[in-house]
Amino acid sequence: MMAKRKISLGELAEKVDITPANLSILKTGKAKAVRFSTLEAICRVLDCQPGDLLEYRNDGATE
Repeated sequence: MMAKRKISLGELAEKVDITPANLSILKTGKAKAVRFSTLEAICRVLDCQPGDLLEYRNDGATE
């Protein structure tokens, strides 16, 4: 979505009010969680839906 919107990680981080390092963690899929307020801000800036950014992956863990 960033490429489609022609926005850099640094610019998105500034507009979302999150550190570039934390945004990078989200971008690479290494985050354990994301706040709804952060997801909302990213979607607002990128003019997209959460489903455009998130993908479910079954990691094989059981409850």
